[in-house]
Amino acid sequence: MNNKSAKENKFSKQEAEKVAGVLNADKITEDRDKFRLKVVNLEEKRTLSLEIFPETSLGKTRGMLVVVYTGNSHLQLHNCTGYVISEELGEVTFVSESDNRLSGLVVERGASCSLYAALNRELISSDFTQLGVEVMLSGVALSLAEDILSDSKDD
Repeated sequence: MNNKSAKENKFSKQEAEKVAGVLNADKITEDRDKFRLKVVNLEEKRTLSLEIFPETSLGKTRGMLVVVYTGNSHLQLHNCTGYVISEELGEVTFVSESDNRLSGLVVERGASCSLYAALNRELISSDFTQLGVEVMLSGVALSLAEDILSDSKDD
């Protein structure tokens, strides 16, 4: 599993290629301000486009933006603070943390994705057996990113 905090340095072409490899992306392109990956699942007739803007204007601040387009959805994760590549699971989890809250966008090799928004940070280190299934899933999904989260829980 590869873990990376976006604060370590700017998302590079090498990192985009690692992400593309894990997702079995059909195509990767590099534009002036972003990397674009196309992930196709022919069996289930799904296509997903993933755009990663290493640093872009997000209003009055700049930060990393991750965007997913599918045939019926458009998802964005602003101020991405890091990501985790899981070759075993065939997925990449992008996370954003602020004010003791976590949001995550999980992009899967099968051209599917999941969004988890504004979770209490403590949820990812909770006893999952004490949670309802609907809450447990988000905690488990984002717990993969625990190693890349900031030390301060008040960021």
